[in-house]
Amino acid sequence: MSDKIRVRYAPSPTGLLHIGNARTALFNYLFARHYNGTFIIRIEDTDRKRHVEDGERSQLENLRWLGMDWDESPETHERYRQSERLDIYQGYIDQLLEEGKAYYSYRTEEELAAEHERQEAAGETPHYTNEYIGMTEDEKTAYVAERKAAGIVPTVRIKVSTTSIYKWNDIVKGEISFEGGNIGGDWVIQKKDGYPTYNFAVVVDDHLMEISHVIRGDDHIANTPKQLMIYEALGWEAPQFGHMTLIINSETGKKLSKRDTNTLQFIEDYRKKGYMSEAVFNFLAFLGWNPGGNEEIFSRDELIKLFDEKRLSKAPAAFDQKKMDWIDNEYIKHAPLERVVEMAKPFLEAAGRLDERAEKFVEMYQPQMKSAEEIVPLTDLFFGEMPEWDEAEKEMMSLETSPVVVAAFKEKLAAIPEADFTSENIYPLFKQVQKETGVKGKNLWMPIRIASTGSMHGPELHNAIALLGKEVSLNHLETALKK
Repeated sequence: MSDKIRVRYAPSPTGLLHIGNARTALFNYLFARHYNGTFIIRIEDTDRKRHVEDGERSQLENLRWLGMDWDESPETHERYRQSERLDIYQGYIDQLLEEGKAYYSYRTEEELAAEHERQEAAGETPHYTNEYIGMTEDEKTAYVAERKAAGIVPTVRIKVSTTSIYKWNDIVKGEISFEGGNIGGDWVIQKKDGYPTYNFAVVVDDHLMEISHVIRGDDHIANTPKQLMIYEALGWEAPQFGHMTLIINSETGKKLSKRDTNTLQFIEDYRKKGYMSEAVFNFLAFLGWNPGGNEEIFSRDELIKLFDEKRLSKAPAAFDQKKMDWIDNEYIKHAPLERVVEMAKPFLEAAGRLDERAEKFVEMYQPQMKSAEEIVPLTDLFFGEMPEWDEAEKEMMSLETSPVVVAAFKEKLAAIPEADFTSENIYPLFKQVQKETGVKGKNLWMPIRIASTGSMHGPELHNAIALLGKEVSLNHLETALKK
C-alpha cells in the first residue's frame, strides 16, 4: 500500500446524486479514512451540454447529508472544477501536438458517420482511420488549408499504437489487458469547442492532484486503456485502478436502470421521504462489499475501521429496496424518540395532522416505521373513516363470542371518566373482560382490535384506543356491534 493515499470522487454536475455515484464516493471515502489518507472532491464539468445548474450543489449537499466529509474540494481549493483548468489542459495538448503524439483532425461529423456506416456494412468494427494516411506533406498542407478555408473547426486526436498492450492489475478484478488495436483508432482528446474530453482531462487532473488510487464503477473499464495511453504519452506513472462491479436490480436481475420506477435511486429521494442518513450510508456500504460475518448494521466509524478493499466483491451488487427499508427500520427503532419526532413533524404538518398527539403517534409507531414519511398512512385511523373489514376480519367478527367480548369491553371503557382515559387505565380492561366472558387469547384481543381500529394489525391496542379518545372509541365499538 502506498504511503500517501489520495483518492477522489469526481462527479459531473449533470443531475442529482444517484445511488451508483454515491456508492463510488462512499468507497473512496472509506478507503481514504481507513488508511488516514486524503479524500478529494473534484467537479468534472466539461460536458457543457448536460450541465445542470444545481448539479454541483446536489452532489455536495447530499454527500454531507450521508455523513461524508472531505479534505479538498472546490470550496477549499481553487481550480478544482475542470472548467477552471482549461489552460492547464491546453498546455499538455500543445505538448503532445509539438511532440507529434497528437494531431488536428478535420473530419466532419457527416464524414465520420458515413465511414462508420461503411464499416458496419462491411462487417468491420467501427473505428477511426487516420485521415492523413497516404498523403504526402504537400497534400497534407493543401488538405488542412482547404478545411480551414471551409470554416471547419478541428478536434485534436491522440495517435494510438495498434501494437501496444495496455494492462493493469485491478484492485477488484485482477489482471486486465487491452490491445491497442481494439481501442477504436485515434481518439479525440480535445473537442471542437476547445474543451478536453473526459479521458484526457481526468488523467491530467489525477496526475497533478497526485491521486494514488482510482476506485470507480466497472463501466469505466473501457476508459482505462485510453487513460493509460495518456499517462504513457506524457511520461507519467499511472495510479492503481479498482473497478467496482455494476449494481443490479434484485427483482429483475438486470443492471439498475433509472427507468426502474419501483426503486428509490437518488439520495435526494431518501432525504425527502425521511430515511435516516446513517441507514442509507450503511446500506450503500454493502453494495459490493462486506466485512464478513452475518452482521449488517454498522456505524460509520465501524465501517471505516473494517473497510478492506480486498473484500470488494467481484459479483454484481444487488440493489434491494426491501433491504434498505429493513435497515432504515432498524435505525429508526433504536433512534432517540426526540429525533424521530422531529423527522416526522414535517410530514404530519403537510398532511394537516400535527396536533398535540404527534409525539404519542411517533412513539407508538416508531417500532414499525421504515421512514419518517410513513407516519402519515400509519395515522390514517386517527383522522379518517374506519376502514372496511376484509374477509379475514369479517370471519373473526362472525364468531359467536366476538359480540359478547366487544359489548363487555365497550361497557367497561364507557365507565372510565374522560379525565382518566389513558392507556394505563385501558390496559387492565382486557383482563377484566377475559374474566367476565371466559374468552381469552386471539378470540379476546382480535375482535376488540378490529372493532376499535378496523384492522387485525396495528400498534399496541391500549395505546391506540387512548389516542383515539373516549368518544371516537365508543362510536367505533358501537358501529362494530351494529354490524
